[in-house]
Amino acid sequence: MSHIVRLPDGSSEGVWGSYVLRTAFQPIFAFDDRRRLSVCAYEGLLRPFRDALPHRPQDFFLSIPTADRFQVETVSRTLHLLNAGVFLDETAQIFVNFDPSLFGDPKLIDGVLRDMRLVLHEARLDATRVVCEVTEQKSVYESALSDFVSACRRHGFTIAVDDYGAEDSDMERVVALKPDIVKFDARWIRRLMDTGPGRALLAIMVREFRDRGIICIFEGIEEDWQLEVADEAGADMVQGYLLARPELVPGDFGRTTHGTPHADASDRASGRRLPARAAKQDAGRRSFGRRHGG
Repeated sequence: MSHIVRLPDGSSEGVWGSYVLRTAFQPIFAFDDRRRLSVCAYEGLLRPFRDALPHRPQDFFLSIPTADRFQVETVSRTLHLLNAGVFLDETAQIFVNFDPSLFGDPKLIDGVLRDMRLVLHEARLDATRVVCEVTEQKSVYESALSDFVSACRRHGFTIAVDDYGAEDSDMERVVALKPDIVKFDARWIRRLMDTGPGRALLAIMVREFRDRGIICIFEGIEEDWQLEVADEAGADMVQGYLLARPELVPGDFGRTTHGTPHADASDRASGRRLPARAAKQDAGRRSFGRRHGG
């Protein structure tokens, strides 16, 4: 918390060396039974500034020495959670990222998650609103990743596997983790969307995950036709610039409905929460309104 500054408008910023770190939230949308899209969650994203000028997050993280990465990521998550408690609808979920390669020690995992629970208490957030995003990758020992996921679940957090389809992703390893959510990698699904066989493969993978009670999110939706393909493939939720860009806090994070043919612009978003894991086990049905089907 020594790196966190509270501002008069209620927002929190981080300070790391010459950088000021700010939170941006990007909405995540869910389909309902009438093919409308409503905001159900937000992903917390870090936005670094130096001398009041924005810098690319990738460049900022590359500038961080390996020994400091753990603390910088902790500061980032703390910022997102504190700002979520102030600016997000109380029904919205908040996705925060973890690098599992930094958590090889089980004692370290529990310590970090206990500290995060303290931040949640200060932010007046319930643990059930927090989705912990991890990347499934061969560079992380399976036992370490499994230990981390199990610890998150013990603390009451929802689990999401990020960037599925990128590099060396493997469905069997993902299913073995028993996540609540799988986020399909944006670049990968865009390539598959370009061909008929690719679209068919997407539908098959979504169906396989849904049959195991796992929610599927398509990232990187930037054009209307991609949104149509996501719907046809059976994706439960979607995220991307077509729907909404990340917005810095303090921003207008009121309830919104996407204004494409999938939405009724006269309606406001429901802001429904992601379902509890136990509610998602009935043959892939989705309690937040996604129609059942293959």
